[in-house]
Amino acid sequence: MNTQFSKEAEKKFTEIVSRYPRKDAALLPVLWLAQEEFEYLSQEVRAYVSARLDVSPARVDGVISFYTLYKTKPMGQHHIQICRNISCSLRGCDQLMSATEKELKIKPGETTEDRKFSYSTVECIAACGGAPALQVNGEYYENVTVKSLKELFKKLRA
Repeated sequence: MNTQFSKEAEKKFTEIVSRYPRKDAALLPVLWLAQEEFEYLSQEVRAYVSARLDVSPARVDGVISFYTLYKTKPMGQHHIQICRNISCSLRGCDQLMSATEKELKIKPGETTEDRKFSYSTVECIAACGGAPALQVNGEYYENVTVKSLKELFKKLRA
């Protein structure tokens, strides 16, 4: 395995791990660090984190599959995550999902050929009061309509 943290990331790794009574307790922030360092958490990167923290690969994969903030494949420049939980569902997320698929010509879990956009649906982004809601690269957009979504795509393309 040739995967290794850069000097800067190694310094951050040491600092992160020092904050916890046990190395394995640092799994979430170390995964975040690894994702920042390597763009996404490939099998090789996950094995590296597993070895560095002395945790099983299954535990690493379990954490990654639970949290939507971890990426297991290269993503587009703009990662769109549409919430589809009950509040957003009742307030029109299905229309937003259809409009996104039509506009980008991709389905959830896919990335446009030009790698400008990736699109996912997520269970909850904790924005029920502003449903329907979505995130683009972690930035929240609430009370989204099909019209405002199209305006957002126009802005992101510019």
